[in-house]
Amino acid sequence: MNGNGEICIGMAGAGRAAELHLSALKRFGGLPICRKHIIARRWEQINEMKNRFGFQNASTDFDDLLNDPEIDVIDVCTPPYVHESMVLAALEAGKHVICEKPLSGYFGVDGRNEDIGDRVTKAAMFDELMRSLEKIKAAVDKSDRKFMYAENFIYAPAVRKAAEIISTKRSRILFAKGEESLKGSSSRVAGEWNKTGGGTFLRTGSHPLSAVIWLKEIEGRARGENIFVQSVMADMARITPMLSEYEHRHIAARPRDVEDFGLAILTFSDGTKATIMATDTLLGGSKNCIELYCNDTVINCKLTLSDLMETYFLDEERLESVYLSEMLPSKTGWNRVALDDEIIRGYADEMKDFMECIYFDREPQSGFGIAYETIKIIYAAYKSAELGRSVSLEGTS
Repeated sequence: MNGNGEICIGMAGAGRAAELHLSALKRFGGLPICRKHIIARRWEQINEMKNRFGFQNASTDFDDLLNDPEIDVIDVCTPPYVHESMVLAALEAGKHVICEKPLSGYFGVDGRNEDIGDRVTKAAMFDELMRSLEKIKAAVDKSDRKFMYAENFIYAPAVRKAAEIISTKRSRILFAKGEESLKGSSSRVAGEWNKTGGGTFLRTGSHPLSAVIWLKEIEGRARGENIFVQSVMADMARITPMLSEYEHRHIAARPRDVEDFGLAILTFSDGTKATIMATDTLLGGSKNCIELYCNDTVINCKLTLSDLMETYFLDEERLESVYLSEMLPSKTGWNRVALDDEIIRGYADEMKDFMECIYFDREPQSGFGIAYETIKIIYAAYKSAELGRSVSLEGTS
């Protein structure tokens, strides 16, 4: 901390994930925070974020964050292919780490990184991922710093309430459904495996996947059991390339060697099931939901699209600066408005938890374990889809 007793933040990245984290921090006024330094690759993004959120310093060099003795925590909001190197360097430098999803992935190892989603088998990717995860795990275990996994679904009020109910009633989740779907990504590299480590199932499906895994862990703790994902059966597809340019005009997905549809069936160690779905073919905003079918209750968690407020516009005049919902192609007609998006989708409580972990020296509710399991299961799903059969996860952690 600096001389004023503030938690000093170093931000790596200046894209959408960084914007969400920093906007969430604005909602949290409980502890003194210093936005010390932001780095990214493009100055136009850096300057916009520096001015908007009040960072003291800015540059394009990640080492500037590592070498600043006042910086307590580095928030890694960069493209996934540099997550591992940044996390390892930050821990080595004695910094706490917040890591945006995914923790790691396969991005190529042979110097020929183009089209690796089509060239490299998913079985080989899974094996390489596990080596990467064990390397990061060793560094986290060795360090006395906090590792905080930025999975906002775990902090969403609806999911937190579901956890409270499951824990209090000791309900059994017999079947769970999770989905995040939208019209594609705003990232220019979202269609390239060597930058993202996968397609929509990783990019968006990781959110409901983590939430379902976490809720089953909550159930297990309440019942004195260790519940984990035992096997995965999945199907992946690349659908939107079949569209003509005209047919494609409303969909942002441009997959090169990644999937734009993913569906996985999880089997847990207690014999229960879950399905996780993610697509880049949903128009009208983003769909984020968790459904729980239990022995004594049914719980539906609808993060978006909510029905707290609806609007009807005949035109978009003077609405340029008005945010209605993520990935909304048009503000005309009827739309459901995402009120307090940072709160409803969990970002505010996520960043609150992380800052309190640093300040009060306690462990985060979303830590390394869930980060490890989520990406492992995603790559097991990729492997399953390629092999056309179920993939066992026993003995992989």
